[in-house]
Amino acid sequence: MKVMLSFGTSKQVSGEASIVFKANSKEVFCFIAENFFINYQKWAPEVIELEPLDGDKVFVGSKGKQVREDNDSLVESTFEITEYSPYSLFILQGLSNPYRHTYLIDSEGQGQGAQTKLTFRFDLLEIEIFMRPFEKLIRVAIEDGAEAAVENIKNLLATSTASALW
Repeated sequence: MKVMLSFGTSKQVSGEASIVFKANSKEVFCFIAENFFINYQKWAPEVIELEPLDGDKVFVGSKGKQVREDNDSLVESTFEITEYSPYSLFILQGLSNPYRHTYLIDSEGQGQGAQTKLTFRFDLLEIEIFMRPFEKLIRVAIEDGAEAAVENIKNLLATSTASALW
């Protein structure tokens, strides 16, 4: 019997959260994607520095640099916008670290009853072999972070001063 070990392969860990709230998809997309470099730190307070590398305008191919506080350590990474579909999809992917953020925005209803479903997914595209025993803990932390992100975005958009945030 031949035993195969997967030491050389990378393993992805993901977490996802969704929330439905009163807002139209255009408002949500503008807040998240069009004004990403202005608003990201507002819903992700662990990001202590954020710098656009290609100007403030967001487009496919634009890059940014962030510094996050993660377990009392500072983690710097660069990322690139890989998908920018107005009012529906916004994706960025780490260049220096293996991660991906996906924001999926779906309209539900019309007029006064219009609501938006926001789904945020964080993919840690690889975990190092010495971290694999902690995969479940990593997944829980990622899921908790995804829940916090969608709640923060909802709360920011729901405040009476949300328009001032853009």
